[in-house]
Amino acid sequence: MTKNRKLLDWVEEIRELCKPDSVYWCDGSKEEYDRLMNEMVASGMAIRLDEKKRPNSFAFNSDPSDVARVESRTYIASKKQEDAGPTNNWIDPTELKKTMLDLYDGCMKGRTLYVIPFSMGPVGSPIAKIGIEITDSPYVVTNMHIMTRVGNNVLEVLGENGEFIPCLHSVGAPLAAGQKDSRWPCAPIEEKYIAHFTDENTIWSYGSGYGGNALLGKKCLALRIASNMARHEGWMAEHMLILRMTNPEGKKFHIAAAFPSACGKTNLAMLQSTVEGWNVECIGDDIAWMKIGSEGKLYAINPEAGFFGVAPGTSKESNPMALASVSSNAIFTNVVVTDDNDVWWEDMGTECSGGKDWLNKDWKPGMKDANGKKILGAHPNSRFTAPASQCPVICPDWEDPNGVPIDIFIFGGRRTTTIPLVHEAFNFNHGVYLGATAASEPTAAALDVVQKLRFDPFAMKPFIGYHVSDYIDHWFEMGDKLGDQAPRCFYVNWFRKDEQGKWLWPGFGENSRVLKWMCERVEGKIDAVETPIGLMPCKGDLLLDGLDISSEDYAELMKVDTNLFNKSLDDVGEYFASFGSNISPRLIKELDSLRSRLQ
Repeated sequence: MTKNRKLLDWVEEIRELCKPDSVYWCDGSKEEYDRLMNEMVASGMAIRLDEKKRPNSFAFNSDPSDVARVESRTYIASKKQEDAGPTNNWIDPTELKKTMLDLYDGCMKGRTLYVIPFSMGPVGSPIAKIGIEITDSPYVVTNMHIMTRVGNNVLEVLGENGEFIPCLHSVGAPLAAGQKDSRWPCAPIEEKYIAHFTDENTIWSYGSGYGGNALLGKKCLALRIASNMARHEGWMAEHMLILRMTNPEGKKFHIAAAFPSACGKTNLAMLQSTVEGWNVECIGDDIAWMKIGSEGKLYAINPEAGFFGVAPGTSKESNPMALASVSSNAIFTNVVVTDDNDVWWEDMGTECSGGKDWLNKDWKPGMKDANGKKILGAHPNSRFTAPASQCPVICPDWEDPNGVPIDIFIFGGRRTTTIPLVHEAFNFNHGVYLGATAASEPTAAALDVVQKLRFDPFAMKPFIGYHVSDYIDHWFEMGDKLGDQAPRCFYVNWFRKDEQGKWLWPGFGENSRVLKWMCERVEGKIDAVETPIGLMPCKGDLLLDGLDISSEDYAELMKVDTNLFNKSLDDVGEYFASFGSNISPRLIKELDSLRSRLQ
């Protein structure tokens, strides 16, 4: 097991507090995974899918009150409120601990306490971190098997005196003697807490069994806690995909990209290049941890071992590589289980005659409720969990413990006007400004013209573990350290439309054409046109062969309307004002410089 005294004492402390029937130390083995799955199938919690159609795969239905991250119940519990900043829910750590200790008291009665030793990143990597999650949910254990590296080898690396991040989780549903368990145990919404004690690098979660609320290596550790650790230790924990693009001569370029939701992040991570001779491989689809290497370049690892993807909309058309990744050894949550014991979701691109919906009720496509509204088979936030190693385009070096050297940062958002297809930052500080102002137009109320842009700095707004201004300052400081070794920064917008509402860019695999231009810029093969907002492609440098894009559409796709851009800067200024008085002077300087260039 382990001789780490700090870990043994902590497990004993939690055992006395939560009062489980038994304690089990996870070893990460296939036997352990199979046994827990068999137990959940026997209890009715898990559904075994057809072995021929979907080998070693299972489906789960959550409670209707427990279907997504609960931002309103997610807290940064720093000692000082100002350390949490305007983008987080702050709560006093002393008061919160008192509340949660009362909830934890006896919360695991009738259940097993599982101790999960896990590594975020390849075990032993100099960029990796070790976490220990205590949970009473076998669903969490099996998902953590896929999403992280679990096992005794983690305890070996931890050793007798190694440091770990304590992650405590309970579904918050103790069982009385003889009481039958529910299919999906959880606590009511008002008792759910996902708490990050950033001054001591500790995570406490109570009441939810779903996704990032319960798989504490995901957003809780990998971003909220890690971003704060990274600030103090001089590295970066970012909500970024990582990919490798290789040109016909065999030169490799490594790209990290941050996009707000609904901007094609997973599609880009698993991109299939349409440019002859240029190959793209996936290193990670969601999170990048980056440290400066011995020669001064920034090296990145994907700290996760699996994909935790949104199912609806994933199809052979939109993301064939993601669909191939879930062909076996996968966990599905809140999808349709079909009559022939496979899975289905909306926009999957295949026919479904019927089955059980995400509420485990009989369902057929086209069903409507009493008000005539279409009943969805899969929940909009239904998920798949699958090993990253199963992705057909996974990079051979995706688990290199030293990471890959990052050449390019990409930021983006969903904008139908104003922002061109692609532009490059003048320098790294300008690139930080581009990341800090990443924004999308509102989608839920698109007709409400007075509604502001939705800013999502570096796609990290819900995940920054400290004050957003300090976070942006950390980006500037990393640029200072990297100097001329800093990655080049670009901003993309795949979603530009013409006045008739037609998409101007085909997107999907054709985005490889834009990545090719970026790589050639980094290699110094091509020049760029200087505009007020950044550097843009010279005529003929962005490959358009074979695309049905007229010269007029291309001009509109690349147009920089200074009037529209100036108007959007009012939104930017208002957003920056929400950061408070300690906003980075360098960020304001970049905004002022952009204003003057646009005049």
